[in-house]
Formats: sequence, structure tokens, C-alpha cells
Amino acid sequence: MIKAVFFDIDDTLYDTSGFAKLARKAALNAMIDAGLPLSHDEAYKLLREIIKEKGSNYDKHLNVLTKRVFGEEKPLLIALGMITYHNVKFALLRLFPETMSTLIHLKAQGYHLGVISNCLTIKQYEKLVRLGLHHFFDSVVTSQEAGVEKPDIAIFKMAMERMGCKAENSVMIGNSFNDDILGAVNAGMSAVFLTPELEESESNYIEKTGLKLDIISDIGELKDIM
Repeated sequence: MIKAVFFDIDDTLYDTSGFAKLARKAALNAMIDAGLPLSHDEAYKLLREIIKEKGSNYDKHLNVLTKRVFGEEKPLLIALGMITYHNVKFALLRLFPETMSTLIHLKAQGYHLGVISNCLTIKQYEKLVRLGLHHFFDSVVTSQEAGVEKPDIAIFKMAMERMGCKAENSVMIGNSFNDDILGAVNAGMSAVFLTPELEESESNYIEKTGLKLDIISDIGELKDIM
């Protein structure tokens, strides 16, 4: 019997697919207007290279960018970029339409709710607070705290230990087949895959291995299966 329900955050509780790109481009536009000597395409290409090199959780991408362009960090440009990025990002931060009602439903059913996320702890709490979701969750475990990222089973075990639940009583809801679904299954948990459409490789894996999991295209469908 399922007692604990764990969620990923990004692209599971809210839509992240477009806002980050828009926020980054807005930040670069502000920096270019203030003197960054690159075209919009050149700046975005360089930023993407830095993000790939440093990782998305690194918090000084713009510092690195100005140092590579000027040979030293430019505090004013960095500040302009950071403020613009955060203003645009949070202006676009929106829950999926059924997220709030689904969490309310699960709470009313007596489930304990948790988060398992690959990100910096403060960043994920900031999202949950801004989205008005932090009070729904009994536990939030991030890769920063665990020292490993999903799909490593250690992060799932830490989340279950903190929640005081066993794998057979836990389910993971997420949009990443490898990180959320296979990671949870390998940790002994059940899983619900949130995806608009299965990729061929995912479908083949499920068929080949006989993997048992629920597949939904909208978070609101959880209300029908739990």
C-alpha cells in the first residue's frame, strides 16, 4: 500500500521547458545593451557552452562569460544579467493547471508528500515557495544534500529514510525516464512516468524488460489512479 508520494519539481510540478531559455536571452540582451561586445547569437552560444561545461547548477555562469570576453569579471554587467534573469524567470514561473488540485487531493487522501530533485537546495526551495507549494511537502531532498544525483539509488534511499517510509510503500512521480523512473525502480519504489509521449527507446525498454509503471500525460491524472 502506497503511503508516500515523491515528486520531481522541474517539468513535473511546473513547466520549465521554455522559461529558462527566455530568461537567459533576456539577461544577455541587458548585458549587450550595457556594453557586452557580442551579438545576441554569439552571446547565447557562449553562455550555452559555459552551462554545458560548468553544469546547470553552477551559479556563476555570467561571471565566467564576462571573464572570457574581457579577461576579467565585470560586476555591473553580471549584476544586470542576474537581475534580469531572475525577474524574467519568476515572472514566467507557472504551475501546470492541475498541480495544485492534485496535491490537495493527495493530501486529503492521507498521503505523505516529498520532493526528490537534482539541484541546489536553496534554488528548489525558492521555486516551491514562489509557487506556493512548500507547505504541501513533508520532506525535500536534493542532490546537493545527498551528494549524488538521480538516478543514483542513494538519493532515493535518503528521501525514504527522512520520510520514515519503505520502498514498497513509496512511489516516485517524474518526467525523466532515466533519472526519476529507473532510479526509483532500482531503489525498489513504484513509479509514475509523466510524459506527453513515450520515446521509442523508452517504449522498447518497457516492453523488453516488462517494466511495470503507470504512464500519464497530465499530472491531474494522478487523482484517478491514487
